[in-house]
Amino acid sequence: MRLPRIALVAAAVLAVAACSSASPGWTYAPAPPTSAPASAAASAGASASPAASGEASGSSAASGSPAASGGSSGGTALKVTAQNIAFDPTSLQASANTAFQIAFDNQDQGIPHNIDIKNSSGSSVFKGDLVTGPSSATYSVPALPAGDYTFVCDVHPNMTGTLSVK
Repeated sequence: MRLPRIALVAAAVLAVAACSSASPGWTYAPAPPTSAPASAAASAGASASPAASGEASGSSAASGSPAASGGSSGGTALKVTAQNIAFDPTSLQASANTAFQIAFDNQDQGIPHNIDIKNSSGSSVFKGDLVTGPSSATYSVPALPAGDYTFVCDVHPNMTGTLSVK
């Protein structure tokens, strides 16, 4: 059966009017950021949190030196990059008995990394969540007593560095 042209035109007009109404039945929401969820497994109750853009910056942080932090921990912020299955820098310094943050930037595409800080006996004092690159996270590290610590990636134990807390 063939419909008259007027019926086809009327159906098209109604369809267009229905699609252009002022209150759609749904809305578009962009996908959430791809940074890793954050929590920590350290016995000291430390926590890691996803990075907020611009949360830790500054040229002195890039060298591993403490820099003022815009974060809520009140401590210092250190910057560590994971690239080509290696940490950069491999030597960090932090103040004793003062909480600090690590702005962790994993640039290895599709590869998970984290930072696990261990004391001289090899026990973990802070463990950040895995971050699959390219992505970043800001780890909130609790105050640590003075001493030398090792930081390592749990997935790639050949990725190591030294944290000197003074």
